Amino acid sequence: MSQSSISMKGGGYYSKNTQGAKHVIDRAGENLIPKLSGIQLPGDQRPFAIIDYGAADGGTSLGLVTSIVQAIRQQSTDQEISVTYTDLPHNDFSSLFRMIHAQSPEETTYAREFSNVFVLSAGTSFYNQIVASGSVDIGFSATAMHWLSGLPGTITDHVHAVGAHGREWQVFRDYAKNDWETILVHRARELAPGGVLVMANFCIDEKGRYLGNTGDANMFDTFNLLWRELADSGLISEIEYQSTAFPQFYRTKEQYCEPFDDPESRVRAMGLCLEKAYTGVTKCPYRAEFDRVGDPIAFADAYVPTLRSWSETVFFGGLDHSRPMEERRKIVDIFYQNYNNLVRNEPELHAMDYVHTYMVVTKET
Repeated sequence: MSQSSISMKGGGYYSKNTQGAKHVIDRAGENLIPKLSGIQLPGDQRPFAIIDYGAADGGTSLGLVTSIVQAIRQQSTDQEISVTYTDLPHNDFSSLFRMIHAQSPEETTYAREFSNVFVLSAGTSFYNQIVASGSVDIGFSATAMHWLSGLPGTITDHVHAVGAHGREWQVFRDYAKNDWETILVHRARELAPGGVLVMANFCIDEKGRYLGNTGDANMFDTFNLLWRELADSGLISEIEYQSTAFPQFYRTKEQYCEPFDDPESRVRAMGLCLEKAYTGVTKCPYRAEFDRVGDPIAFADAYVPTLRSWSETVFFGGLDHSRPMEERRKIVDIFYQNYNNLVRNEPELHAMDYVHTYMVVTKET
């Protein structure tokens, strides 16, 4: 599976159905708040540059970007500010710009509220350098850099590396290690001296927890179980089952920190310094609402769409492209309806708690 087949569901669907992702960004933003009061504006007449790596439709980071712009405006009413949203070329940038610029007169966003703020986009993978060297003052990325630059190999009996074993797991691990260094090298080039990069990346924490695996039903095991059932029933072929795998890898905090701990690494040589790194769990807001209200149908109907918003292209992409488009859509609909039925029947087993490593990285002056 290539990057060209990976995307978040468009039309504003991602932001509407991923409350947890916004909570993670808000939490990551807490690392920036202490820095904003003493923020240094560029002394060379260039714009103050903010960049969101892996922005999707821009809705989940809107509050954080607004806070940064407001902090800059408290220091300078006329400092030019650029905000660049990056994602893959097939991202729904149309929805992003509608979100940022607000379509109704009743709505307001930072792009409407403040002058001299320039909103840009870049359809370039973060596995490449995206903007000019030394031009970024604040960069952030949330829930994005677990996506690999490609699919390293197959996983014969699962759909995700968390369920892989032996050589199959090692292939993903080694590929992810190289990818992480590549990401950091490009960010080192882009950051201005004194620039800050804040990241919140999916991880496996000290207790072995990861996304959707913090209690009862394991979300990725459930994905695999339901996909396997479609193969066993003959709705999809064995080849299609084995062709389906997430191009993702959940690193540990130690693996995220490794390039900074190694004095010989390219990352250190390029001036990147790790200020802090810690893990944290963000509870599933949909499960919290179920615990409060106790409605299993409402829970399933809210919970499964958030899973679908980021996973659908993986399952859709695993199907044989010779199948008619409508047939593939129907199969994927059946898959998620089966997941919905599981949640309705045993809601107390399901939750998608987010498990992240939060990092604050700076560029030497």
